Amino acid sequence: MKKMTYKYSICHPEKENIEYLNNPISSNEVRKIAKNYPWIEKLKFSDKLNPENIHYDPSLDFTCIENGKSFCLTAHYDKNQNLDFSLWYNRPKKVKVLFGLLGEKEKMVVDDVWGFSLEKSLYYLEHFVNGNYSMIKKLYKK
Repeated sequence: MKKMTYKYSICHPEKENIEYLNNPISSNEVRKIAKNYPWIEKLKFSDKLNPENIHYDPSLDFTCIENGKSFCLTAHYDKNQNLDFSLWYNRPKKVKVLFGLLGEKEKMVVDDVWGFSLEKSLYYLEHFVNGNYSMIKKLYKK
């Protein structure tokens, strides 16, 4: 299998503009960036901001340069104020055109699921960078 490369973006709570890092990185770099990102510190920083100055929850979005699929981890607090993640997967999906009267076409669709620990989020990110997309699709049984 061909080695995939990635680019990524960062959503900072206090910044209106998303930070795009388009230099190609390896799957190992993707893993390191997500694992070492200061998730808790970013959420604590966000807590100190005036609510109208918060633009995003802390997020990292990794896009495979070769196929355009992307996987995003977004940090939140759960109801007990523990670190919690939502996972966003952008992929091609067959959709019906005009209720199926005109057949199907493929378009990029984003699905999200909520309520994951950092460990479980990194587990699914691992599947993403390994190209094991069927494992990720199982999360999104819609």
